[in-house]
Amino acid sequence: MKVLFTHSYFLRFDAKQWELQQPYAPLGTMYAAAVLRRAGFEVQLHDVMFAQTASEILEPLQTHRPNWLVIYDDGFNYLTKMCLTNMREAAFEMIQIAKREGCKVAVSSSDSTDHYASYLQKGADAILLGEAEETLEELMSKDASGADWTDIKGIACMMNEVPVCNPRRPVIKQLDDIPFPAWDLVDIDSYKKRWIQSSGYFSINMGTTRGCPYKCNWCAKPIYGNRYNSRSPENAVTEIKMLYEKYRFDHIWFCDDIFGLKPGWVQAFADLIEKEKLHFNFKIQSRVDLLLEDEQIAHLARAGCNNVWVGAESGSQKILDAMDKGTKVEQIYTATRLLKKNGIKPAFFIQFGYPGENMKDIEQTMRMINDLLPEDIGVSVSYPLPGTKFYEQVKHELSGKANWSDSDDLALMFKHTYSAQFYRQLHRYVHKNYRKQQALKTFKDLLKLQKKYNFGTLKRALSYIWYVPASMIEKQKLKQLHHE
Repeated sequence: MKVLFTHSYFLRFDAKQWELQQPYAPLGTMYAAAVLRRAGFEVQLHDVMFAQTASEILEPLQTHRPNWLVIYDDGFNYLTKMCLTNMREAAFEMIQIAKREGCKVAVSSSDSTDHYASYLQKGADAILLGEAEETLEELMSKDASGADWTDIKGIACMMNEVPVCNPRRPVIKQLDDIPFPAWDLVDIDSYKKRWIQSSGYFSINMGTTRGCPYKCNWCAKPIYGNRYNSRSPENAVTEIKMLYEKYRFDHIWFCDDIFGLKPGWVQAFADLIEKEKLHFNFKIQSRVDLLLEDEQIAHLARAGCNNVWVGAESGSQKILDAMDKGTKVEQIYTATRLLKKNGIKPAFFIQFGYPGENMKDIEQTMRMINDLLPEDIGVSVSYPLPGTKFYEQVKHELSGKANWSDSDDLALMFKHTYSAQFYRQLHRYVHKNYRKQQALKTFKDLLKLQKKYNFGTLKRALSYIWYVPASMIEKQKLKQLHHE
């Protein structure tokens, strides 16, 4: 039984990410390949991260002649969770090519879980719903033995030309039982080369948990649901040692939705990192209400954490409450200051355009950014995904466009307070104003001798000269659009 794995995230199809050149390997795909290999199947991986077209799948299909093509997207990466139409169309094309070659096709992704009927109609034989490693192994085992697999939990398939969705399979609780990802199937050197050229260091991705127990009403969880399960610190550190010995990375992005939520986990992890004399930096994603204790943040810093991304979302408590975020604006301030105190750089995800947001809420968010000056910001507009309370709230307003084409699309897909042009201009203004404030602070710190003089700090300080008029121009444009 031969299985060829691929995924549908083509870096070239996302102009913003292609320009950044900070690619991460398809972790979820590599996990699935490792599970099937452990079960005795012959597996190959066609990594499309740097491919130019979806049609490139033809060559490995003809070379390996697999029984199944498994399009298995990385459920740990927010870029694949966004369900971008460029990637969906690529998946459709690969399905059709595989079927012409006489190969059966299974698909696992956030988008195919939400829209399984569309993928089946394009020719896929099975859609793997939610967390899919166990479902995939059962599917391949039954098909290899000639048994009927259409009743397997966790799949959708065609029955009498009608899409049928079977009951979901429970999520995996014992994550230590899952084999480490099949890193050997990926050309790591191609990733490393791009990181070194774009950023001067090499970062890899790794997951220590699955799921998120919080209930922000705009956040979709089609793969792991509302559950939260964790690997042991020992298991995670064993993988880190293996990866470092093989690939000599400089940095890790722990792509968990929430890192280290389990009580005592971070301290135990930091202790093991010190015991094994491992030295690397890493970034995580967390929540501000989990970063209010100095001791917890000190453990993160001790382990090597130098960057924490938090879903600040808004500086308006009204909007945070409307989102069911479960956090307070004052917690954003407290957590940011504690992170900086411990030498960790905070970064904010910011979301504009949530229903009910007005100019006062926008100004409160901008004031928060200026007050706290995080190391970085990621600005977006509200994006309705199936399966969320937010989606149900606005679905009657959705037009033909229900997904962005790429991660920099920023299209408005429901009725907002202001126009699409206003939010695009807001995006530009917020970034330029933020950079202006950063430059001003750097200049003041240099004058106070609180920062060392080097090329980077001097360049940032002098950029103030450019960002002052640039932000003023963008502000005037924004005011005009607001007036209109």
